[in-house]
Amino acid sequence: MHITQEQKGAYMAEHFWDNFDFTDTLYTTKADTTEMLRAYATFVGSVVGPTNQEPIRKLMQRASASKKMFDYFAMLSDKVLHDPNSPLRSDELYIAVLEAQIASPHYDKYEKIAPEYELSIVSQNRIGHKANNFHYTTKSGSRGNLYAVKSDFVIVYINNPGCSMCRDITMALKESPTIAEMQRRGRLKIVAIYPDENLDEWRKHLGDMPSAWINGYDRGCHIDREKLYNINAIPALYLLDKEKVVLVKDSTNVGEIEYILQQSSHK
Repeated sequence: MHITQEQKGAYMAEHFWDNFDFTDTLYTTKADTTEMLRAYATFVGSVVGPTNQEPIRKLMQRASASKKMFDYFAMLSDKVLHDPNSPLRSDELYIAVLEAQIASPHYDKYEKIAPEYELSIVSQNRIGHKANNFHYTTKSGSRGNLYAVKSDFVIVYINNPGCSMCRDITMALKESPTIAEMQRRGRLKIVAIYPDENLDEWRKHLGDMPSAWINGYDRGCHIDREKLYNINAIPALYLLDKEKVVLVKDSTNVGEIEYILQQSSHK
């Protein structure tokens, strides 16, 4: 019988932790955390995939053998799936962890306050859902909003132009042949938005952004104050379709965006 890649992946996800004793609470203090983080990262990167919540749900169920073990795997999840510096950061997967914490009998109502709040943040702008609208102000003082930008695709680029990673991403966007071609054909627009209050920093780097981009700042800092987007980690890239549905969320990977745009060019 032929086994598909999907079936193989499901089997690996189901049995990845079979040799781990979830009842051994001493392991939470004697374990090599670096090795466990590496194992968790392998589980997520090689087995789970970026949006498949079910293996994470099952893992947290197995970890519920005790509060110590549950807390331990919640910590591992936070480091791999939620830390801004993690290459495997995924709000979509972390939602499963937060939901497990909120539903857990190990936590009282006060312990659930933090995961409930965090769930409200990471549930914004989910892949497959419509992005939150926001307003921007350009250097000329003109105002606009995301929903009024008409294009087959829109890249929302939340940035602080003075940061080194922002400079790298700005350069990658400017040098991408795929992005340049989609812009030339009128199928893609880029909205670069500065979400902070220090406009001197934004004005200092106005010349870094191509004139073809919509480059604006968030007057009043509504994006942060109203938690429209999670700006704990800047820069952040979002790719939206013409209906403003999220295709890529909170990414720093220009190649990921290029891939989806390349796929769309054949349609």
